[in-house]
Amino acid sequence: MTKDSDRQEFLVLSRGQWNRDAEPEAIQASIDAFYPWLEAHIAAGRMKTGERLARAGATVSRKGVALDGPFGETKELVGGYWFVVAPTLEEAAALLATSPTLAHGLFYELRPLELEGASAYARTSETPD
Repeated sequence: MTKDSDRQEFLVLSRGQWNRDAEPEAIQASIDAFYPWLEAHIAAGRMKTGERLARAGATVSRKGVALDGPFGETKELVGGYWFVVAPTLEEAAALLATSPTLAHGLFYELRPLELEGASAYARTSETPD
């Protein structure tokens, strides 16, 4: 049995779009299977809730605020997020690989949460290579 201290949280970003050639009934069936799949993992403590994201968005930078883009390319849309709780990135990815929505075009980006505050002296996701 894994201790809670051996588990970490991972952000799941649901990305992509449904396959254009998939029948609406097949897509709906995968959606209908997805929510019980997610709820079962939440109930078991392997996942935490998140939300779907609306299509609208904004970018905010030192150049100002843009309400009409630029955003990621259409194929890279983020449709929602939630969290996986697992001992390793590999185990979290294996759990997500069982999602019923993968068969119809969606895919997941999985990122470990970094619980330390940012530092200009540490190599982080914001540090240029």
